[in-house]
Amino acid sequence: MDDPYAPAREALAGEGLGSGGPDDGDADGADPAVLAARLDDADPLAGFADRYRIPDDLLYMDGNSLGPASDAALASLDRVVDEWRDLLIAGWTDADPPWFEVGERLGDALAPLVGADPSEVVVGNSITVNIHTLVGTFLDELLAGNGPDREGFERADGEWAPGGDTEVDPAILVNELDFPSDHYAIRAQLRQRGIDPDEKLRVVPSRDGRTIDPGDVEAALDAHDDVGIVFMPTALYRSGQLFDVERITEAAHEAGAYAGFDAAHSAGAVPHEFDAAGVDFAVWCTYKYLNAGPGSIGALFVAERHHGLTPALAGWWGHEKATQFEMNMTYTPADSAGAWQIGTPPLLAAAPLEGAVELLREAGIKRLREKSLALTDFLIALVDDRLPGVSVGTPRDRDARGGHVALEHSEAERLSAALKDRGVVVDFRPPNVVRVCPAAPYTSFADVLEVVDEIEAILDGGAHEKYATSEGGVT
Repeated sequence: MDDPYAPAREALAGEGLGSGGPDDGDADGADPAVLAARLDDADPLAGFADRYRIPDDLLYMDGNSLGPASDAALASLDRVVDEWRDLLIAGWTDADPPWFEVGERLGDALAPLVGADPSEVVVGNSITVNIHTLVGTFLDELLAGNGPDREGFERADGEWAPGGDTEVDPAILVNELDFPSDHYAIRAQLRQRGIDPDEKLRVVPSRDGRTIDPGDVEAALDAHDDVGIVFMPTALYRSGQLFDVERITEAAHEAGAYAGFDAAHSAGAVPHEFDAAGVDFAVWCTYKYLNAGPGSIGALFVAERHHGLTPALAGWWGHEKATQFEMNMTYTPADSAGAWQIGTPPLLAAAPLEGAVELLREAGIKRLREKSLALTDFLIALVDDRLPGVSVGTPRDRDARGGHVALEHSEAERLSAALKDRGVVVDFRPPNVVRVCPAAPYTSFADVLEVVDEIEAILDGGAHEKYATSEGGVT
């Protein structure tokens, strides 16, 4: 079969699981267990699951919050621990490879996953710190009169003065379904420049409470000529909607604004082409689909045309490497994305990423995306067929779907708790979403079927009704 995952796509795009399949000619085509077995037997990535450490009694569907440990990640962590023990401070120069280059070296490894040149990606800081320093950097550029410079876009000409008025403070365009921390950081950066965030943080509303229409982003840019930065997620954390990065970037540049993205909920699961799309900057974490461990180091992208800018949050690890240890009091930023590093990198928070990302690169980001889509196709088709009281809040359009599926139910919190007691690890997002993430490297189609079996059993038997609800928060 040319496409080993085609049956999952056909099950969702056709008449559903209960209709049989065009290749079966018998009742087997209507049997989800048979379909799951066919898909698993043909899956070229099936063997990767054995390289991840998930307890046998768990069905782990929460990799969009925290990816599991892999043998490769643990091995790279163990190596750095051994180097620390044996080399002590000499590890910065004598480890193999030297610790001194960890940010740039791991940036090189991540660059192909986001469609960037190695010099444009670096690991360092945390995702929220990276939002602070990058949004702050580009706000400073706008306040200095400099806008995005991108060849081929008439209004992205390197000069920023909305309506010709150089006294207008720049606004930042976000959306109402963003992860809250993004807004906290952006508001702080506006306040630090004497800009009122209540006036200059412009928020694109959602039409349905689940998704953001890209046309509404464009309409907001048309309505407000003071927008200097468009900062959007690549994928929404609650519904899993995947954004059209190229379309949003083009709209931003045509409006004379920089285009920045939070790729936390897609990096490692969805291939990106930040360079080709003309993205100005992006941030992401490495503990979700990149599987580098709890609180692992952050990562960022800065387009080459912006290298040489002075970061808003300058620190000695962002200094040019050649003279970093001359201890000059004058800061000279590296001429690469490495300039946006701040403090000494936490080696034990970075080490697992080395093994984790190599495992993903071995699998291939395009193949991972193909399997991810097939897994979510299969999940959505099963929900349609088996769970009449559950609705799908994630776009069915594959181009607009990230790596997880938002299942909506009025008793979502209780359902989530009941699933966890049965060994199915999912998470709850208020008010009514159970997020289910069948991550491609370690999830089988049989796993997806078992999750739906458990949900069906819980709801049919009312097992969720014994669980209390909380006053809010997440699980």
